[in-house]
Amino acid sequence: MERKTYHRHNFFKHTFCIFTEVPKDVLADRVPDHKSSSGSSYYFSPSGVYRLSNHWGRAANCRWRLETADRKQSGTRLGYAAWNDFYANNDQEAFYYIGVDYETKTVQFYHKDAPDYDGIAILRNAAETARHIRDIRNLFENESWAKYMDYDDIETLRTAIITTLVTTKKSLQQIKAAYVNP
Repeated sequence: MERKTYHRHNFFKHTFCIFTEVPKDVLADRVPDHKSSSGSSYYFSPSGVYRLSNHWGRAANCRWRLETADRKQSGTRLGYAAWNDFYANNDQEAFYYIGVDYETKTVQFYHKDAPDYDGIAILRNAAETARHIRDIRNLFENESWAKYMDYDDIETLRTAIITTLVTTKKSLQQIKAAYVNP
């Protein structure tokens, strides 16, 4: 199946995209090409779109994330995405996979059509992906879940459980059951 081409007239219709934060002065004194009812401003170029907004994540029927070096900073941020960074989005299809950074203990979801998808992580729909991300964040944030498990090192156990959760269709309960003390 041929991939849909996105441009200024359709990028906002059921898409997933990861924007990259850029300095606001990139736009200098440029006037927005479009301003949404929620207050976001859009600046179009032949190769992509700049979005100036104070809200990221769900935007109407889209899932748009801002990749930034400073996750703690809030407020209005400017992001850029090339037209080929947009992918189809809907809640029913298995479009998403989970990526985990064990060093920083962070987890994110990505689109299967992105060029860096290696085919190892299981593809899930939006609801399943969100549920697994919540489970993984819980596994990172506390250790109470390991109370009745047999392990020598909590980090090794945590990594094994999360990796299995990301790469198989097993539920968290099924995975944890394999480590419970007899």
